[in-house]
Amino acid sequence: MTGEHPEREPVITDGKVVDPFDTEEEVSFAPEAEVGAEATDATLETDELGKVTAERDQFATELGYAKAEIANLHRNSRTRIDRAVEDERIAVVSKFLDVVDDLDRARAHGDLESGPMKALSDKLSGVLDGLGLVGFGEEGDSFSPDLHEAVQMEGDGDNPVLGAVLRKGYRLGDRVLRTAMVTVTNGEPASDAVVE
Repeated sequence: MTGEHPEREPVITDGKVVDPFDTEEEVSFAPEAEVGAEATDATLETDELGKVTAERDQFATELGYAKAEIANLHRNSRTRIDRAVEDERIAVVSKFLDVVDDLDRARAHGDLESGPMKALSDKLSGVLDGLGLVGFGEEGDSFSPDLHEAVQMEGDGDNPVLGAVLRKGYRLGDRVLRTAMVTVTNGEPASDAVVE
């Protein structure tokens, strides 16, 4: 029972006596409290959403950097591995060049026309060809100082070509393993002039 309305029972909320039938208090205070709470909740949600969005963007950026770094590491390691494999292949093949020279001399003397040495020579040549070893330096080829080592020069050098090939040159892929040791002579002049 309250003083204004003796028939009503008092309600105690948070240590205060509240009249449950007083509509003015409910109407005046409840909507403002709800609006204020909703505004505060919305502001908190917006702040939280902003923080989460910023963190997501930061993590996405860091993930992009990490992916790019991994791709670069992968590409660089692949390049280093390919280069190391190529260097090892060159080192191994280079050790067999003296054997190939001996086999070429034996073939020139007719020692490899038949028998077990011919089979051995053919197998070794097949293996080295499979690795990509290519010989160069044939008589009559144009002289190139990058590929040929001239030990003797005959003529005036207007149109230098290979004379005698003392030692063949070899390349593996684009890399020259050994230059050819040759003599250089004058070749036929180029027929660029028009005959009248």
